[in-house]
Amino acid sequence: MVPKIRRGSRTHGLLVYLYGPGKRDEHTDPHLVGSWDGFASDPGRDTSPDPDPKVALARLAAALDLRVKQAGTKAPAEHVWHCSVRTDPGDRTLTDVEWNTVARRLVQAVNLAPDGDPDGCRWVAVRHADDHIHILATMVRGDLRRPRMNYDFKKAQAECRRIEQEMGLRQLKPGDGTGAKTPTSAERFKAERTGRPETPRETLREAVRQAIAGAASEAEFFTRLREAGLRVKLRHAPSGDVLGYAVALPGDRNRDREPVWFAGSTLAPDLSYPKIQRRLADGTADAAPLPEADTGRSNWSPPARARRTATGIAERAALLLDSDDDEATAQLVGVGELLDAVAQTSPAATRAELGAAARSFERATRSHVRAERADTRAIRSAARGIIQAGSALGRGEDGGTTAMLVSTLVLVAVAAARWHSARGHAQQAEASRQAAEHLRAAYRQAAAAPMQALREQGRALPEAQRRTNETTIRAALPENSTRADTNTKIDALAATLAQAEQAGHDPKALLQEAIAMRELDTAEDVNDVLVWRLRRLAQLPAHPGEAARRPQAGTSRAKSAANRTGVRTGPPAATWPAAPDPHNRPPRR
Repeated sequence: MVPKIRRGSRTHGLLVYLYGPGKRDEHTDPHLVGSWDGFASDPGRDTSPDPDPKVALARLAAALDLRVKQAGTKAPAEHVWHCSVRTDPGDRTLTDVEWNTVARRLVQAVNLAPDGDPDGCRWVAVRHADDHIHILATMVRGDLRRPRMNYDFKKAQAECRRIEQEMGLRQLKPGDGTGAKTPTSAERFKAERTGRPETPRETLREAVRQAIAGAASEAEFFTRLREAGLRVKLRHAPSGDVLGYAVALPGDRNRDREPVWFAGSTLAPDLSYPKIQRRLADGTADAAPLPEADTGRSNWSPPARARRTATGIAERAALLLDSDDDEATAQLVGVGELLDAVAQTSPAATRAELGAAARSFERATRSHVRAERADTRAIRSAARGIIQAGSALGRGEDGGTTAMLVSTLVLVAVAAARWHSARGHAQQAEASRQAAEHLRAAYRQAAAAPMQALREQGRALPEAQRRTNETTIRAALPENSTRADTNTKIDALAATLAQAEQAGHDPKALLQEAIAMRELDTAEDVNDVLVWRLRRLAQLPAHPGEAARRPQAGTSRAKSAANRTGVRTGPPAATWPAAPDPHNRPPRR
């Protein structure tokens, strides 16, 4: 149940609209379902011998405006409070009596007409469709004072949540005032008239969000906006310093044929110019060089290397979110940028789902929690690296590293949902869960080819080696993680362990390290998660069709020494860039 509140100054004009044919949706049987005293005249059900709709409307408008006229100059200029309340398309149809209850509870919740107060404001509720009503109230009390209506929208939302639960309707998530402004009805109607799939406000919000992803400076941010085809207008101080910005879509004009400008703050709270300045200052992408641990393969394409680097940094973000510390809120902004970067450069097969994941997670990046040490350089550098590396083709190593990164981002989104739920952020937690679902769909698309190739390689292993690796896997994983899995699932993991051993690693030690990196309880498929962790730790190609890395000289000797000391052998594992640990402990790996 969604309430939308507006204020105006024309009681009669609004009544004419409510009882009229409608400008977009057809108004059917307009009639009152409630009023301040239960006896207001109803222009839609006038039973007089010679009813005149105009007279009936004027009579009702005069009754509603009575206290406004009596208050004279003390009445507010915008004295009309207008609230439309709409049920979800999947909800049952409410009766007139139920809508009357909804209207009375809302005018009481916002302090227009408290229960039992004879001086409450005058109001009516008009129904002209099955799924919604309009409440019109005049904001002058019977004692000619103005009602105290602080935070009326927030109070109406809270009351709607209670009504949904009591009436068995779809229960929406309560907000905290950090959500982006939704498009107005006028904006939606204009988009439909002009054939746009979404409103300019929504298009611009996504374009600005993508432009800031991994940007190293304000100049680069504004350049990206212009390269995206947007109109950009900067507001300068007398000194020449930038004070703010606004953007507009080419061709989007008002009735005066002027561009329709949107300031960043009107697109989303975190896209205002001061907050973008702060984000760039807290995490200048160029300030943290990209780690080189995963970039040793000269034949790997730049998109593949950038995704490998981002995977390790995303693991670090998940660890910080698991720490349940408020400082992790800075990582959420960085994860949002990383998702935007991946969506912009993803192969066509996964672009739609990754774009949907980025749009969903955008809500999870904003809350009232603030980090005192907002160091996001590492994760913003990863986003920047992906943007600069360009688009992945989705074949071979590019496709494998996309699956590797997306597999990790699923766990990051799940960790974000837990982090928000622990703080009562219902909308943000739900947005994180929706992003995780889109990421899972994208992962299934990206991982289909490389995982199938790995399973085939696992089935082709010599019988003795395959049994040895399966024994290693079952001994390392909890029984409930493998009991339900078939050999087909374990085949890919067995093939990865065989390739890691061929590259000079100790399979048992490497598998234990992969398991210990972070929990596996939230993984949809434990085997898939471990496959990608192992391939990144051992610097194996993400796509099994790529040539395997040969062991470095001296590997056998190092392996022998490691077996005596219990230290893992082989090429160094990918490292995470230094980041402040919220508990002053070394990062878990």
